[in-house]
Amino acid sequence: MITAQAETFPLRNPFTISRGSKTEARVVTCTVTRGGHRGWGEGMPYPRYGETVEDAVAAIQALPEEITRAALQVAMKPGAARNAVDCALWDLEAKASGRPVWQLAGLAAPKPVEIAFTLSLDTPEKMREAAARNAHRAVLKVKLGTPADMPRIEAVRAGASNVRLIVDANEGWTPEVYTDLAPHLIRLGVEMVEQPLPQGADDMLAEIARPLPVCADESAHDAASLPGLLGKYDVVNLKLDKTGGLTEALRARDEARRLGLKVMVGCMISTSLSMAPAILVAQGADWSDLDGPVDMAQDRANPVVYDDRHIHPALPQLWG
Repeated sequence: MITAQAETFPLRNPFTISRGSKTEARVVTCTVTRGGHRGWGEGMPYPRYGETVEDAVAAIQALPEEITRAALQVAMKPGAARNAVDCALWDLEAKASGRPVWQLAGLAAPKPVEIAFTLSLDTPEKMREAAARNAHRAVLKVKLGTPADMPRIEAVRAGASNVRLIVDANEGWTPEVYTDLAPHLIRLGVEMVEQPLPQGADDMLAEIARPLPVCADESAHDAASLPGLLGKYDVVNLKLDKTGGLTEALRARDEARRLGLKVMVGCMISTSLSMAPAILVAQGADWSDLDGPVDMAQDRANPVVYDDRHIHPALPQLWG
């Protein structure tokens, strides 16, 4: 039996990027029950990609009861709905076999992953305060994407003078803004900039200087999308809600490395159930941004554990 339901998880604080703010995460939870075993997975439908929770629930409920992971890759397009089912089927196989997903996938035993903690877009003063509160982290990911970002990134660096920084413009800049900001980002020690230009309007990245690594997020989806990024991007941000699950995320990670692209593993604002499979993809990644549940007022039972710098592999009681 395959079931799907929408669930809402409130955030402690509003989360703001250049496209707007949110105060809760609406996710889709898929459960697959067969032979007395139950597996589950989570997807976070994203309006930016034309997804809704309602459509995702309906698509999952329309699947054949005995669908396999291999058949799923053809039956559903990449996205949050397929992610929820794919991860549920991996979890089901682990429960039925008594073997963890990492073994089933032929991977090494997962270790804690150093991650970036995200600073929401805000006024320079509030971003400096947030940076100061998180100056003990390994990496801070700074949300930008407006025409007036220079005071924000200066403020973050003033608040956290020694922490490693990456920035995410969420498609919010023009080529002129990026070209103007890039030398200052380098001066401030920024390691990488994520999706500075809109998807579909990013060909200019192949024509202008990229003095620091540029990461594709909205422009990168499944493995098939990656060859078209060569010459424009240096890094790809792989999210299971974009690849359509763990199966394709592992394939996309291998394809990125074959193409000579660096890898970042990211997430949507979602619960520990979404983080659990992403941790497997993040093993050995160049950057990881898996702090989706950190600011949730409520998470799943048996949540993943964070310390000041890392996310730790999930307990089998949660997933996998």
